[in-house]
Amino acid sequence: MSGHSKWANIREKKGKTDAQRAKVFTKISREIIVAVKEGGGNPSSNARLRDAIAKARAANIPNDNIKRVIDKASVSSEAAYETGAYEGYGPGGVAVIVETMTDNRNRTASEMRHAFDKYGGNLGAQGSVAWSFDRKGVLRIPSEGLDEDKVMEDALDAGAVDFGASTADGDDGEIDVFEILTESDSLGEVRDTLDSKGYTFSSAQLELVPRNYIELTAEADVVKLGKLLDM
Repeated sequence: MSGHSKWANIREKKGKTDAQRAKVFTKISREIIVAVKEGGGNPSSNARLRDAIAKARAANIPNDNIKRVIDKASVSSEAAYETGAYEGYGPGGVAVIVETMTDNRNRTASEMRHAFDKYGGNLGAQGSVAWSFDRKGVLRIPSEGLDEDKVMEDALDAGAVDFGASTADGDDGEIDVFEILTESDSLGEVRDTLDSKGYTFSSAQLELVPRNYIELTAEADVVKLGKLLDM
């Protein structure tokens, strides 16, 4: 029974990992499609596409899959996905911004209202919480086997504006990473410089970085916020 139980656990874990990867691939594929529709299929002249490709590679998406999405987007006459952002407050007054990419704006707006309402949040007007975030380039490098001082020196020389250590989601759970912040318009340059030095990334993308943090003290708020973000 122990062998059967172990196999069942492995199979369940693999199923969850595969499902998570499929969601990531779908999300990044949409970003690639939008980038191609806006600026063409050549990454050397399309910075947004170049960043999306780097994000895909950091997520271990095979190059053949990336090329297939680019080729399909280049010849397809289908309407591109629309991007949007929804702002509001979650439980405990936590500011929340949800960036979306959709082929049905009305459906997405309804889903956003439902998510905020269901878990004790309030969907606000555009600009209601955006002031409390800065858009930064965020690169995460798995820290195992690396010298922190050396990575920090290379990151700052490449043009990073901040450096720290944190944890991030990996294929086998949370992993320790070095987190590197850049200005939004220098993400690609810093990433390419560090890539040329042999570093690999668990993620490399533009993110909304909060200026302040709120510590939730009520366990119920923590649970509700987690469910809101998951939805």
